[in-house]
Amino acid sequence: MKYYIYALIVLLLDQATKWIIVSQMALGEVRSVIGEFFQITSHRNRGAAFGILQDQRWFFIVITIGVAVGVIWYLQKTVKEGKKLLPFALSLLLGGALGNFIDRALFGEVVDFLMFRFQFNWFGTPVDYTYPIFNVADMAIVIGVVLIFVDSFISWRQESKKNAQSNTEGGDA
Repeated sequence: MKYYIYALIVLLLDQATKWIIVSQMALGEVRSVIGEFFQITSHRNRGAAFGILQDQRWFFIVITIGVAVGVIWYLQKTVKEGKKLLPFALSLLLGGALGNFIDRALFGEVVDFLMFRFQFNWFGTPVDYTYPIFNVADMAIVIGVVLIFVDSFISWRQESKKNAQSNTEGGDA
């Protein structure tokens, strides 16, 4: 049950921050947090990550429903297996997916507002790159996916050690 609470916390935090942006900022408005490096802006995205697949609302709604059902099923399975990190990762993924799902289902677009701009010289060549604008749901999804990879790596290492030990023990007989 606690993993669904984590997902709910992500969902509520995501929706609350989006509501603040929509109600307090004009579309396109930018407010500096740390100079030009980190800014809060009011932006809408009718596509997926990095703005791909613009105006594919129903595609994203159907896919998100399928993903949510799959994540809930897998979350139940991992909890029964006594895992800790993987269910937490899945709860972040679920909360983030549902946060963006609500935006798409109700408004046809996702509210994004976190903007990072990188300005530096690379071997004498000026670089000015603005990372695609994102939101709390996107952060939860990315963190969840990274934690899934971490859990997979940990499981792989444990399995490798177990196999190495059984091969060593089996070779002594």
